[in-house]
Amino acid sequence: MIVFGWLIAMAVLLVIEIATLGLTTLWFAIGALAAFIAAVLNLHIGVQTAIFIVVSLVLLIFTRPWALKYLNSRTSRTNADSLVGKKARVTKTIDNIAGEGQVVINGMEWTARSLEDEVKIAEGAVVIINKISGVKLIVSKMKEG
Repeated sequence: MIVFGWLIAMAVLLVIEIATLGLTTLWFAIGALAAFIAAVLNLHIGVQTAIFIVVSLVLLIFTRPWALKYLNSRTSRTNADSLVGKKARVTKTIDNIAGEGQVVINGMEWTARSLEDEVKIAEGAVVIINKISGVKLIVSKMKEG
């Protein structure tokens, strides 16, 4: 009967992995598969449990970092993230103290703030987008020359 318990555990862990895509429960699902094989071979429940724990932890520790690195290298940045490093034109003077400023990039207006609070950037200036904070672009004035 414990054979089916390992199969159920594996199925539940796989469903959790599919729902979260966190690459964590996948390794425990594989551990449950190994324990299921041990159960089919009629090994003691203690041995099955030890196999489940050892296989799961070894896979988690040694393969998860590699899998995350490999999978993350194939992801692309979101549309907003792709704006970082691009140029924009100031359409309303950027003044962090007054809480004002707008830029236009790719035909879209964005609220903008200067990277440094004391720096005002005049309308018409070209800026570089340094980062995105919420719905605001954090920019700095382009160096001339």
